[in-house]
Amino acid sequence: MAEGDNRSTNLLAVETASLEEQLQGWGEVMLMADKVLRWERAWFPPAIMGVVSLLFLIIYYLDPSVLSGVSCLVMFLCLADYLVPILAPRIFGSNKWTTEQQQRFHEICSNLVKTRRRAVGWWKRLFTLKEEKPKMYFMSMIISLAAVAWVGQQVHNLLLTYLIVTFVLLLPGLNQHGIISKYIGMAKREINKLLKQKEKKND
Repeated sequence: MAEGDNRSTNLLAVETASLEEQLQGWGEVMLMADKVLRWERAWFPPAIMGVVSLLFLIIYYLDPSVLSGVSCLVMFLCLADYLVPILAPRIFGSNKWTTEQQQRFHEICSNLVKTRRRAVGWWKRLFTLKEEKPKMYFMSMIISLAAVAWVGQQVHNLLLTYLIVTFVLLLPGLNQHGIISKYIGMAKREINKLLKQKEKKND
């Protein structure tokens, strides 16, 4: 068991180092984004919502086709991939890169690798469920996709995308400040109260 844990830790370290090397030119930008997403200042959450709202208002006003929207997004990503590594050192000053910043950059890359591993793990579990319990897999997929299709039919595409993007961008800050765990704890307490009340009625 210990050997397996060591192998997993070593593989995580190798993958993290590889990702750090690939994203080295994005280091300063990633650290700045990390500060914003973790709400290091009180005005960061409204700023995130304001920027996202402005972006979606522009999309709503321009009303591009799917092909145009995808083309513009890919073009923006290509420009960012080319320009950020060139401009970031001039804007932020790479000579000011400290040990603390390097450590935080390492933690960000490690978290990204762990997130990717979790996603791959869930994907593998899905296929394991398909092989071991095909009926349960079939029913759960049909119900889940039908629910998603129903939500998509009830809510406008752009509004739904706006809500998802806003939630995803606010999620790190919500986790950092313990807001999600607080409300999950409240929900668990309420569910436990209801279950206890039901048990008392049955008795």
